Amino acid sequence: MTNIYAVILAAGQGTRMKSKLYKVLHPVCGKPMVEHVADNIHTLDVNRIVTIVGHGAEKVKEQLGEKSEYVLQEQQLGTAHAVIQAESILGSLEGTTLVVCGDTPLIRPETMKALFEHHADQKAKATILTAIADNPTGYGRVIRDQDNQVAQIVEQKDATEEQKLVNEINTGTYCFDNKALFEALKLVNNENAQGEYYLPDVIEILQQQGEVVSAYICENFDETLGVNDRVALSQAEEIMRSRINEMHMRNGVTIINPSSTNISADAQIGRDTVIKPGTVIEGATVIGEDCIIGPNSTIANSKIGDRTTIQNSVVTNSIVGEDTAVGPFAHLRPDSQLGNKVKIGNFVEVKKSTLGNETKVSHLSYIGDAEVGNNVNIGCGSITVNYDGKNKYQTVIEDDVFVGCNSNLVAPVTLGEGSFIAAGSTITNDVPAEALGIARSRQENKLDYVKKLK
Repeated sequence: MTNIYAVILAAGQGTRMKSKLYKVLHPVCGKPMVEHVADNIHTLDVNRIVTIVGHGAEKVKEQLGEKSEYVLQEQQLGTAHAVIQAESILGSLEGTTLVVCGDTPLIRPETMKALFEHHADQKAKATILTAIADNPTGYGRVIRDQDNQVAQIVEQKDATEEQKLVNEINTGTYCFDNKALFEALKLVNNENAQGEYYLPDVIEILQQQGEVVSAYICENFDETLGVNDRVALSQAEEIMRSRINEMHMRNGVTIINPSSTNISADAQIGRDTVIKPGTVIEGATVIGEDCIIGPNSTIANSKIGDRTTIQNSVVTNSIVGEDTAVGPFAHLRPDSQLGNKVKIGNFVEVKKSTLGNETKVSHLSYIGDAEVGNNVNIGCGSITVNYDGKNKYQTVIEDDVFVGCNSNLVAPVTLGEGSFIAAGSTITNDVPAEALGIARSRQENKLDYVKKLK
């Protein structure tokens, strides 16, 4: 097969977004649009990807990293002007080049592959990805000749009234013979209503040279949606969310109410897991089999073991073991790690701590900067006092420790294996193994005291 290359157009600021964030970096289902495009292209096993950057160049480079090479378009003078910036990298190479916009996150890899195959079958110098639009306003129109071949592409602002009635639109995605592309780009001028160098003019130039120009009609118009404002962004989010949820359901995940469930494009979920309404799963989260997630839970960039329940809770950058229960109304902050058969109950917060197997923190507790062993019971209202106003310190609780209710463990402190902490204690010194730690005032009863008040 011929070498294949890709050029991603990502230089525009996107003024219609009315945002400080550059357009192609706006996320759809948790991933920036331009990264969706780059990841989809990577599945095609391309030889080289070049991203044209301009506004927000460093941010785009930071996001995509080594997924692409980059060239800078210092002035945004049109799509043809953008593509020709890649000449120094691609101009002399033999092969086929895909040109795609960084604000079209919904184009599937399967569609890109079909476009390449159609281009090769037709032995074309250029192939346009087109679509049939119910309302083509704003799109460039694909004008065909009497033989139903592509004659030209006319931009909305340059179209006649008759041409505006055409509903086959140019999606802005193309395949080109690479060398023919860069030769034709040198002939493009800016004699149009916008005073810009249009990439679609390459089509007309190649036709005038007698080259074969073809078009491949995308079966699903939704795939071709270009995101130019917040309304289109919400539409892309809805389409992508539905696509992701359907994929998981077909793979054996139960989603009770897909319309109220947001799952990132990079999440993995095991079979027979149930996702309840109001749940948000972000980033590269991995959830095992037979779990129950939600309702109204948020899990971000975390790993959840098999048969675990997360109810009305937030889990961020953490690891949760198998057969574990979290919530309702619990919060696992970053760098928390729970073992198997752990219980984290209502209004419990865990931060940067490790909890061993079969440990229970059932209610109203804070565990921060702690290393907690196996089979530990931490009573209601108990906390690790990890911060002195300047520095954080660690609490170590060894296996089989029982911490009574309303205890304060003032770090740095270690509770030895099998030790007991009396309820209401403020522990400031280490407690030896199998010892009872008690730190509270002795009770004193004042007899007949109430009578004196009266």
